[in-house]
Amino acid sequence: MTFNAYAAKKAKAQLEPFRYEPKPLADDEVEIAISHCGICHSDVHLVDGEWGDWFPLVPGHEIVGTVVTGGAFAPGERVGVGWQRNSCGECEYCRAGEEVLCAKHEATCQGNFGGFADRIRVNERFAFRIPDGMPSETAAPLLCGGITVYTPLRTYAAKGSRVGVIGIGGLGHLALQFAKALGCEVTAFSRVAGKEADARRFGADHFFTGGPEKGSFDLVLNTAHAAPDMEAYLGALRPRGVFCQLGAAPLPLVVPSMPLITGSRSVAGSAIGSPAGIREMLALAAERGIAAMIELAPMREANQALDRTRRNQARYRMVLAK
Repeated sequence: MTFNAYAAKKAKAQLEPFRYEPKPLADDEVEIAISHCGICHSDVHLVDGEWGDWFPLVPGHEIVGTVVTGGAFAPGERVGVGWQRNSCGECEYCRAGEEVLCAKHEATCQGNFGGFADRIRVNERFAFRIPDGMPSETAAPLLCGGITVYTPLRTYAAKGSRVGVIGIGGLGHLALQFAKALGCEVTAFSRVAGKEADARRFGADHFFTGGPEKGSFDLVLNTAHAAPDMEAYLGALRPRGVFCQLGAAPLPLVVPSMPLITGSRSVAGSAIGSPAGIREMLALAAERGIAAMIELAPMREANQALDRTRRNQARYRMVLAK
């Protein structure tokens, strides 16, 4: 059996049709026929060789499809797969439900062939049932983008928390929706004034194109792929507030010490989330009607869709459909 996919053979190369022979299906694996796959900026980093040489590379880790065979699922069940495809299942982190921290963590498309393909095989623990009534094309970005913003919100915020979101893009537009659904007071920061109407529709109570006010927030999520003015944003945190970096900024964060010390503030990072967190996030999204705003493209136009993501032109997530 061979799987059809779109792959890059070297950094910054165009994706080309690619056929590969999958490994034998393990007892704890499930085979999925892919119907949709979102494009995350992480796919751009991988294709452009910014995260090392993983070539030949089949990108894609925001996957929705139907079960073909294997695992505890019935054939035809609709499931999703995110960034993580496996973990050891035995270490202290796996036993605590924090599989994302496992030293033997396996990424879906980094060292394995991902979702720009007709099929994929993953450990059944990392395939998640998609709630009935949730469209596959808008559910796909939740498997990475959604859980990436949901995890720090659940960790550092609560009902009534004041949350700032930097960047209204693929991650940011989902962060606004989840923060609002969790009962937070939400402020959006964007360099693009024209995004205000969208930001407010996604749940922002306030919108700014300039810097933040001092002492305003319990949590600031930086979803942008850039390092902001850390002195300004740390100063914008209330005592014990948290600045959480989500975008993979190419330059280091320059963190002044005094705002951390004087207000017992913190700088944190967060990556995706646990299987339990993904199931919880999907349930909340189904209950509250949270969905990605997408541009849909056929899989054969993967290169054009990837380039729209690379240029930050998507409003707000590109999704490929078979």
